[in-house]
Amino acid sequence: MNKHHYVAIMAGGIGSRFWPISRTDMPKQFLDVLGTGKTLIQQTYERYAKLVPEENIFVVTAAEYVSIVKKQLPGIQDANILSEPSRKNTAPCIAYIAFRLMAQDPEAVMMAAPADNLVLEPDEFVKTANKALDFVEHINALVTIGVKPSYPNTGYGYIQHDTTEAAPDIYKVKTFTEKPNLELAKTFIASGDFLWNAGIFTWKVKNVLTAFEKHLPEIYEIFAAEKDKFNTPQEQEAVESIYPQCTNISVDFGIMEKAPNVYVIPASFSWSDLGTWNSAWENMSRDYFGNAVAGRKVMTVDARNCIVHVPDHKLVLLQGLDEFIVVDTADVLLICRKEKEQEIKDYVAEVKRNLGEKYL
Repeated sequence: MNKHHYVAIMAGGIGSRFWPISRTDMPKQFLDVLGTGKTLIQQTYERYAKLVPEENIFVVTAAEYVSIVKKQLPGIQDANILSEPSRKNTAPCIAYIAFRLMAQDPEAVMMAAPADNLVLEPDEFVKTANKALDFVEHINALVTIGVKPSYPNTGYGYIQHDTTEAAPDIYKVKTFTEKPNLELAKTFIASGDFLWNAGIFTWKVKNVLTAFEKHLPEIYEIFAAEKDKFNTPQEQEAVESIYPQCTNISVDFGIMEKAPNVYVIPASFSWSDLGTWNSAWENMSRDYFGNAVAGRKVMTVDARNCIVHVPDHKLVLLQGLDEFIVVDTADVLLICRKEKEQEIKDYVAEVKRNLGEKYL
């Protein structure tokens, strides 16, 4: 392993499309969504521990989740948990860890990734990740990993790439498209030169900071003004003053869609962002009728292609449902058509408007 290689696991989101099991005080990255015995962030940490030294793995998370991270990842050092005072999307998150690493190691190469991705072939993932790390060592490039689409998913971003390789299995990116409608997604898949955007980025830290300076100068300048405080006792105080000034923007929109030196590596592993209940259904074992069940006492009668997530102690009998999401918690019952899963965020907003934050 290379001592200059680092990983930043981004773990500050609230996973509202996985409501009602994903709550503000315990979002999906800290849950065992698929019933594997490990939470998503635990699986993610173990995956990256095969890629870089464990002391080079950082977790960037919301202040209220620091204690959860410490509990679920007991091996991580306190100094490697970076606390964000507010949620401002991925660009400020990545700027924070990039400035921190630049102060610590000017030769740093960083991979930034979500805490809640599902990867089914970790050894293949390591091969792809090492390819990305090696590529950015030798060229000023911002690299993302793309996944070959298996169907026209409207919840993912898409990457169009050149058909000619810039290096073995590495392609120059032509366009990014965020969450297209169904007809456009079908067109992308038919073209053969589009990939799903996995949101896993790799770059030399000094090069991504140059990209921030050019494409997101406001965020760059806010962090640069406090850079001497990183890796000092004044760091948290500096971050507390920085974040309120930052724009809420993703690194995809702020940098990757604008920069001329963006490349993509097609993944050789199976991947899901586990962003919705349907993606969980796709990755869970299912019965003869296509039902995916998490719960010890669930009975189905004439039910097909449903996902059911209920407490182990509760008896649930499902009759006659086809393509439904059924999720039961201590205080919320959700019954929703699978085709409407992208609207769950809207339903959560409606709950907040009508009932406040008690059920969020």
